[in-house]
Amino acid sequence: MNGPPPSVHKPTAGRFELPARTASALVMGLAAVGAVFTGGLVFATIIAACAIAALREWHRLINSGRIAREMIPTSLAMIAAVLLVNRMNGLPLALMAIALGSLCAALSAAVRSPAVRWPIPWHAFGAIYLGLPVIALALLREDPRGSDIVGGLFVAVWTADTAALLLGRMIGGPKLAPELSPNKTWAGFVGGTLAAGVAESIYVFLLGGLALEGAAFGIFIALAGHCGDLFESWVKRQFRAKNTGSLIPGHGGMLDRIDSLLFAAPACVAIIYLAGFNPWNSSVS
Repeated sequence: MNGPPPSVHKPTAGRFELPARTASALVMGLAAVGAVFTGGLVFATIIAACAIAALREWHRLINSGRIAREMIPTSLAMIAAVLLVNRMNGLPLALMAIALGSLCAALSAAVRSPAVRWPIPWHAFGAIYLGLPVIALALLREDPRGSDIVGGLFVAVWTADTAALLLGRMIGGPKLAPELSPNKTWAGFVGGTLAAGVAESIYVFLLGGLALEGAAFGIFIALAGHCGDLFESWVKRQFRAKNTGSLIPGHGGMLDRIDSLLFAAPACVAIIYLAGFNPWNSSVS
């Protein structure tokens, strides 16, 4: 076999998709907000659980819809990373855990099907694809203003996704990337990005930060989120799948729901800790 077989996942039935999508988004949003403000073990447990659910879908996607044993080392890597990252000098160990999970997944895929090599890098990449965002979220939450920062990350991502969906449907127009996702439009892309900037500016200002910097932060995070969305669309196109799963009514799988966040969270770490740009302060906390 030279490439991935078709996925077994089917499109969600359309009639009740919008109410189900709205209800699911409200439930998940409330759970996410509660976890962010609780922090500690609750937040760590939830992000690890979401990552493991997403890994299950990732490996199943590669394995023609069947449960894949490669998720065992990658899931253990997620748990280890989230526990290690905030310990003293734990970041290097967390990154090593992700690398080890990736290596073990690759070896497992190679042993299981030695004559078929194309799944090996895909299985290995799962640990990195989910692991870096898990580490990023854990790092951000432990910042002195961690709840504000992670909350702002969610505000930007959710606003961009929602506005892009609504504006894309209302305005229509030229497609953003028809070869990847026929429903995404330039109107949704631009409108969602600007909406995220406005929402983030208000959010940051209300929390005592700098409104203009908040707008720039929101736009940057929205752009990273759009890239994550397009990347997952490309992955699904490789496996000829509509959705990565059916875990969340109206949204598909966990990966379908968090695809934007998987790029946005590492981008948030980069802009705050590497570029030193923090809209809540004039310098990094």
